[in-house]
Amino acid sequence: MSYLQQKMPEGKVFKDPVHGLVHVKDQIIWDLIATKEFQRLRRIRQLGTTSLTFHGAEHSRFNHSLGVYEIVRQILDVTFAEDTFDEIERATALCAALLHDLGHGPFSHAFEKVFHTDHEEFTQNIITGKSEVRDVLMRAGKDFPFLVASVINKTHANQTLVKLISSQLDADRMDYLLRDAYYTGVSYGKFDLERILRVLRPSPDSNGVIIKESGMHAVEDYLMSRYQMYQQVYFHPVSRSGEVLLWKILDRAKSLYQEGYEFAVTPNEVLPFFCENVTLDEYLALDDSILMFYFSIWQKEEDEILRDLCNRFLTRRLLHYVDYEPSQDQAFYNQMKGLFEKADVDPSYYLVIDYSSDLPYDLYKPGASTGKSPIQLLMRNGELHELSTESPVVESIGGKIRTDVKLYFPLDFIENGRIPIEVAKEMVSLIHKKEMQ
Repeated sequence: MSYLQQKMPEGKVFKDPVHGLVHVKDQIIWDLIATKEFQRLRRIRQLGTTSLTFHGAEHSRFNHSLGVYEIVRQILDVTFAEDTFDEIERATALCAALLHDLGHGPFSHAFEKVFHTDHEEFTQNIITGKSEVRDVLMRAGKDFPFLVASVINKTHANQTLVKLISSQLDADRMDYLLRDAYYTGVSYGKFDLERILRVLRPSPDSNGVIIKESGMHAVEDYLMSRYQMYQQVYFHPVSRSGEVLLWKILDRAKSLYQEGYEFAVTPNEVLPFFCENVTLDEYLALDDSILMFYFSIWQKEEDEILRDLCNRFLTRRLLHYVDYEPSQDQAFYNQMKGLFEKADVDPSYYLVIDYSSDLPYDLYKPGASTGKSPIQLLMRNGELHELSTESPVVESIGGKIRTDVKLYFPLDFIENGRIPIEVAKEMVSLIHKKEMQ
């Protein structure tokens, strides 16, 4: 019996608040979960700084990854016909679903912004490089790690495997919407997963998945849930204020190091990132808990900016914000910047423009070289119709990028006397006029 055929003597289960139970029967999946690289995901939060707004959002990429695996397992073992995939394809899809977030760094997106890392690239490097994960995958054959990585890289020959995990209707999005809604306590992200799984089918050309026409309204609900979650949770301005602080903490620490600053406690685990020359082992050695340790230490650093930013982040003294329209508010930004400089407050750390944008559904444009594959409906007559041509709801949100821009600054500096009173008065007047617009 091959390694891919090996089943657990008794199936294992994880109790899960979203899916009820996550079932593990394949030995390879159980062995992958036990690797140190996968266990590290327990120490990487799924939603970064969102817990500063929604206090329940403390869940990790570990339980999200199990959730994505469980959805793909249900699709392969329950929804699709038994002969849809061969043994190797099935195992490839399950492993890729489980491991798809393996390369996320601490606090994910703010971290990537400063240190120019790519979590998908690191995911592939972990799968194919020197790691316990690769050692497990190699038991299925020397080429198997590269097959799994090719799903992450979206180059696998069978694109249905790829699009089960990365598309406009994929297991990744399905799990994070339901899971994030559960842990944030909101109702926006809820949709009928069971119904979608019942009407999901592999496309006849091995190029993705399609939906039976009768399931159109369930997919509409899913897309609207995604739209609302981005607007109400993922782009929440308070969460973004925490992310701006995180971004600026890392940016300040990196700049200080490059200027030759000597930290009271040498941040050994972070130094390779300051140099932007990181090995795989060094990357895997860093997680949320280690960064939080250094943020705590940096509250006592001699550098006033780093000290203040870390204290703000840890005590939730967040930055104030106003709506910002780049094409109309440049004069406001320039005036505020001048006043911060006049008050000897560095605007590069304390006057920050933050952009957020999302495309709820990318409409299919014939002949276009870019864009994502559309969601196709399988009509009763056997034809495939792009979703928005049948759904007025999807047509109304499709192809429209939603962008939100905020300008963040420390209002408390104005209120507590950190900024000289005459300068503060000018700032207050400017801010009041802006907020009244």
